[in-house]
This record gives sequence, structure tokens and C-alpha cells, in this order.
Amino acid sequence: MKRGRKLFSLNYLFASFFGALMIAGAFAYFNYRFSEYKFIDFNRWIYYEKSDIFIPKSEKYTVIIYSSNMQDISKILLKVNKINPIIAIDLYQKRRGKKGSVVYITSDINTLLKLIQRFNVYEVPSAFIIKRFKKLLYKQDSIIEKIRI
Repeated sequence: MKRGRKLFSLNYLFASFFGALMIAGAFAYFNYRFSEYKFIDFNRWIYYEKSDIFIPKSEKYTVIIYSSNMQDISKILLKVNKINPIIAIDLYQKRRGKKGSVVYITSDINTLLKLIQRFNVYEVPSAFIIKRFKKLLYKQDSIIEKIRI
């Protein structure tokens, strides 16, 4: 005698459990990856434009980390999306001020090293977006991308 398959079998139960587990795992991984994004506090780390201390005013910025000793910033700017104002952080520590929507800033070597370490910058030029979290505290809002020039 041939037995038919029951409508509610263990296979269906395990399949639905496995599906729910995969969805929960994907959600947890997304939250973990987002929590990896770092903060930059312009109250604690001081950056300079030409002779003034840089104080951010916009809600969002595109941050470019480059070295004016190695790369031409005008070529880098051609490759970057200009939807947000740009903060160009020069590791060579030249103070250039502001030109249009691009603010050129730098700092002492210890602050630059903290920035590089915090955001895990391995190659320059690199870019990422930051978004205001509270007053002068900004949170990374995108992955760090290597700019190909």
C-alpha cells in the first residue's frame, strides 16, 4: 500500500524554519556591517583650512583623502560625485583653503594618523560620505572607495 504525503510534513517545517533563519541572518549581517561605520568628531579632532579651524556646516560631505605630493587633486575631483560638498584632506599637509564647494583641510600628523586608522584607509586617493549625527559629530554613510585616476 502506497502512503501519500501528508500536507504538513517535517520537510515543510524545516524548510520554513531554514528560510526564516536565512532572513534573520541577512538582517543581522546588514546591521553588523552598518554598525562598523565610524564616527568623526570635529570637536575632538582639529582640522585647518588655510589659517582657520574647519567647522563643518553641511548635513553631508564627501570626504576625499589624498596626498598633494602624489596626486593632482583636479584629476581626483573629476572622478568624484559632486552631489555633496567635498572635504579634501591632504596628507601632505598643504593648506589651500576653500574653492567653490571644495574645502581643503589638513591637520597635524597625529590627527591624520588617527583618521587613517579609524576609517581603515589603505590607499590614497580614497573617498567616502559622512553625515551629521549630532552637532559636530559625523558618521560614515558609505563604504570607502579607492579613486582610480
